[in-house]
Amino acid sequence: MLPTDINRPAYFHKVVDCQWACPAHTPVPEYIRLISQGRYDDAYMVNWESNVFPGILGRTCDRPCEPACRRGRVEEANAAKPEPVAICRLKRVTADFKGGEVRAMMPRPRARNGKRVACVGAGPASLTVARDLAAQGYSVTVFDGERKAGGFMWSQIPRFRLPESVIDEETGYIFALGVEFLANRRIDSLKALVAQPWDAIFVGCGAPRGRDLPIPGRQEGAANIHIGIDWLASVSFGHVTSVGRRVIVLGGGNTAMDCCRSARRMGADDVKVIVRSGFDEMKASPWEKEDAMHEGIPILNYHVPKAFLHEGGRLKGMSFEIVRAEYDDKGRRTLVPTGEPDAVFDCDDVLVAVGQENAFPWIERDAGIDFDKWGLPVLDEKTFQSTLPHVFFGGDAAFGPKNIITAVAHGHEAAVSIDRFLHGEDLRQRPPPHVNLMSQKMGIHEWSYDNAVSDDARYKVPWAAAEKALASIKVEVELGFDPKTALKEAQRCLNCDVQTVFADKLCIECDACVDICPMDCITFTENGDEADLRTRLKAPAQNTTQDLYVSKQLKTTKVMVKDEDVCLHCGLCAERCPTGAWDMQKFLLITTKAGDRARGVHAE
Repeated sequence: MLPTDINRPAYFHKVVDCQWACPAHTPVPEYIRLISQGRYDDAYMVNWESNVFPGILGRTCDRPCEPACRRGRVEEANAAKPEPVAICRLKRVTADFKGGEVRAMMPRPRARNGKRVACVGAGPASLTVARDLAAQGYSVTVFDGERKAGGFMWSQIPRFRLPESVIDEETGYIFALGVEFLANRRIDSLKALVAQPWDAIFVGCGAPRGRDLPIPGRQEGAANIHIGIDWLASVSFGHVTSVGRRVIVLGGGNTAMDCCRSARRMGADDVKVIVRSGFDEMKASPWEKEDAMHEGIPILNYHVPKAFLHEGGRLKGMSFEIVRAEYDDKGRRTLVPTGEPDAVFDCDDVLVAVGQENAFPWIERDAGIDFDKWGLPVLDEKTFQSTLPHVFFGGDAAFGPKNIITAVAHGHEAAVSIDRFLHGEDLRQRPPPHVNLMSQKMGIHEWSYDNAVSDDARYKVPWAAAEKALASIKVEVELGFDPKTALKEAQRCLNCDVQTVFADKLCIECDACVDICPMDCITFTENGDEADLRTRLKAPAQNTTQDLYVSKQLKTTKVMVKDEDVCLHCGLCAERCPTGAWDMQKFLLITTKAGDRARGVHAE
């Protein structure tokens, strides 16, 4: 193998598994260290720069960072159920314990540059675009059909998961930058919007239409059959205040989990979630399923809806065909009837949460926007630019329903595109992220970070008492960590951004680092191709998605090979090395945002 080029921004970024997995590339270990130091304001701002909504995401994020967390891999040999660091809940800690100083830490917008940008929809993608561009002097106006900003964060996520005050606070930080918010202003014509003097338009209107289930009995039982996302919005707006005693929720995603838990709080005492897939194949996050079951809601799988049952013009139940999953030699699944009698469940209401789709009735088909066969806009996947050059899309409106953090990531990229577009620059020529590597050495055996590895199991977030939480749709269930518990959980972080950097010219091949490494991830051996080399290490490197760190040829003609996959970043190799060939260097990735650096302008 060729020597590893650690100057490539992606190399050490990939080693920081949590940050690599985050669509917005939040520097997770950086803010967790700040929490452990009690520097909550600084930790909040690290998040705010990347993901814009720390308090919201600290309660609702889909957490792609946590399955990627190294902690869950290195504990496997010693833990019955290895668990990652509670990254998402630590994000909430930064919001819960920050002081008022964060307002003073936020950027002061530049003088207005004369350019006007319209954002359609006040969801996470549009608000991210607005924040990034307003700070650079753009006049940004956000339109939304509802009375408050937040998009589906406000209209569809129940208050027991996300208090309204948190949404108001974090959207308020954006409007404080000079962003104009026009509430109750639904855009009903793209042509009319384009005809106004906007220099650029960003469409972040989400995927507002829930899929229906057109099976027998749908029309007859219509009064008590509700589309999940519409029902959640009606609950949020106060239009719906009760539900029948017996409720069936159809669907296996996070919306279904919100529906069933909301129904329990709206008066239903018999709530079932019924899905056509297997339990493990449900799209809902594992913790969302656990939360629903914790509240006594059963999840029945491999039940395919056949009919809504009605009597006298009123819904009375549903029937389901029971199936099993069979897979062909390519892993494709087919649901096959088991031959068992249909299952029948009585119910008073059904909430249909079987998916969402995009709807753009307000975009005229001759307005210059091309759509694909799925009804999605044709976009440049890198720039988010549509076929109408000054119109950009992001969030669920771009490539279909995803989640808040993905919408934020889209917003950042679209803001860069708009910034470059309005300066007449090539949208696809985007500056790479900026990278810092800084030694953490403070003495012969001292580092400027705590490199002791905690053996603690993951700490649980306390919940409100069940009788209180289930009595109201507005009582927040999760109470969050207190500072003492947050500190303990923060100490479980392995500081994966503090990298082991090897200087081959200083190495005397004494094997001291090999002997002291607790994970057997360092080997000195003859070079070879990657597949062969992975099998010849002290501990075989089996995770091929994580790179090997390979040095230049040493004096004995061997090379140093390190398996980045299971390294604890404990620094023992650097402490033990007699020549300083190993160093612990903190890696910080600064992603490109709208502004001078996005356009290749170097500030003096």
